[in-house]
Amino acid sequence: MCTPTSFSASQSTSPLLILASQSPSRASILATSGIGFSSVVSGVDEDAALARAERAHGGALSPRDTALTLARAKAEAVAKLPEAEGHLILGCDSVFELDGVCYGKPYEPDVAISRIRDMSGRTGTLHTGHWLVDRRGPEQGPASGGGVARSAEVTFATMSDTEIREYVATGEPLEVAGSFTIEGYGAAFIAGISGESHTVLGLSVNALRELLTDRGVSITQLWSRNT
Repeated sequence: MCTPTSFSASQSTSPLLILASQSPSRASILATSGIGFSSVVSGVDEDAALARAERAHGGALSPRDTALTLARAKAEAVAKLPEAEGHLILGCDSVFELDGVCYGKPYEPDVAISRIRDMSGRTGTLHTGHWLVDRRGPEQGPASGGGVARSAEVTFATMSDTEIREYVATGEPLEVAGSFTIEGYGAAFIAGISGESHTVLGLSVNALRELLTDRGVSITQLWSRNT
């Protein structure tokens, strides 16, 4: 079930953009980029969404396509809500790839420790999918929309086992794709990033601009000074 937050359909001045996420990092990116938005949690069953996509695809999805599939599922779930009418809905999802293996959120400390040991001293790729649904008019339905995926390479410092365990003990890497962040405690272990840093944080503002442009909307229309 989708749970709306920070949104009221009765507010005529409500922002045009709805972020289909409860991610503090994505919300922070939009806010610091001057973009007005409200948030609605999608409540999507990610495993079920991927299973449907894999059946349609006839096999496992690539990490990049996995990120885009989940971003689409989130955006379309929120776009079905009555309060989405008249708005643009953005869904995002991130997946980390190492040696062709797709790493989502680890959730469990032992899983995070094992993954970070594998990542130590190496370079992987973070894929972030973006999907935008346009509900501004009656001709735009919840399943209409388009997406784009952006990728960035992340190089990790060589970490001691003590550092890995103490990092996982903070709880920070348990709820993020790939078991790491480039903010907070995780910043100490990031040796380099090749690509747009916002992609690694979970939302490329440049990708959002591209999707908006495809729908005849300038990103300047979303700047909070205009709302």
